[in-house]
Amino acid sequence: MITAREDRRRTFETVPAGAEAVSWWGRAWVAALEEASRDTARLARGRVYATAGHVDAVTVTPGRIVAYVRGSRARPYRTELTLPAFADPEWSALLEEVAADPAALGALLEREVPRSLAGTVLPGAGELVPHCSCPDVGRPPCKHAAALCYRAARLLDEDPFVLLLLRGRGERELLDELGRRSAAHAAREQPDAAAGFPGVPARAAFARTALRPLPAPLAAPAAAGLPPACPADPAAPDPLALDQLASDAAARALALLTTGEDPSAGLTLWQDAVRLASAHPTAGLTGAARALYRDLARATGRTTTDLARGAAAWRQGGRPALAVLEEAWDPPAGPFDRARPALLAAAEGSFRPDRNRLTSRTRQLRLGRDALWYAYESRPDEGDWWPTGRPCADPVSALRG
Repeated sequence: MITAREDRRRTFETVPAGAEAVSWWGRAWVAALEEASRDTARLARGRVYATAGHVDAVTVTPGRIVAYVRGSRARPYRTELTLPAFADPEWSALLEEVAADPAALGALLEREVPRSLAGTVLPGAGELVPHCSCPDVGRPPCKHAAALCYRAARLLDEDPFVLLLLRGRGERELLDELGRRSAAHAAREQPDAAAGFPGVPARAAFARTALRPLPAPLAAPAAAGLPPACPADPAAPDPLALDQLASDAAARALALLTTGEDPSAGLTLWQDAVRLASAHPTAGLTGAARALYRDLARATGRTTTDLARGAAAWRQGGRPALAVLEEAWDPPAGPFDRARPALLAAAEGSFRPDRNRLTSRTRQLRLGRDALWYAYESRPDEGDWWPTGRPCADPVSALRG
């Protein structure tokens, strides 16, 4: 049974493709944000981001829609759109209007926004307010908020109950309340028809029936993903702690599901701190992630830069990748000696060898003890190497990401 709290929080891991709304209410949603912005260039860039899939999982709660949007930097930005939720008296009037209008009720059950509710549930002037953790201080919306708006419009196309959830009520509680009000209207209109109200005998309803076979298990996802956004509430637990626990539980569950091994088993304090930090790629951009990185770095006696670099390595390839980051070693001849000619033949340029590393100005390859190549990048003449891409047995493929 879905609880009221579950009904008022929905997370969409995937959003329908495209950035252009197709329903009239989806287009009205986009228009509410576009009318508040006079910067067509930002809107255009936001539309490109939306089309290119830069918007990650979208979480909708009453009054708020939140997602992480990947911009030009490595770490995504936390972006949200707020819309005032209705008070209980407003909801009572709206539900009574729908229950009394068969056409409006039928449209809603067909997952369409009734035209009669257009002026009520759709954003009015100045109601849809964007927020973003990016450094853009110009007049909102920024391109990340615009991208979220376009992707949210596609969600509304598919399910108008998302819009009603933003206004404060979940789909299940709305349908239950509409059912009660519709029955009351029908009873008032046809008081003598109560005896013939459709139904089935209780014995038939509870009769034993053959159950269908259970469906095959779903395939394991490629990644654990980001947890839903937790709204700020003084009476609720610490959002950072909940975010950390949810991220860690999801990552460990995915590893157990796919490998049968607990990823935290046998880790040192530093390795476990890096593993926890790797689930939060937004360090430096959000206060919550900064606090987590600061606390983990203090507990391990390392700097937040060390932790961020270690987390990047962990996301690159787990414990072996962290070992490659922190340990230089002398590999045997063979694959290492053949890598430089292979890179030259692929027109990648000349690389200078140093122990298990091949370096060429801003690019570097490191050979791990697992015989895989790990790519690194640095700014010119800085030597500040950061992991990039995925490990590969072929040095050219590893270098090209």
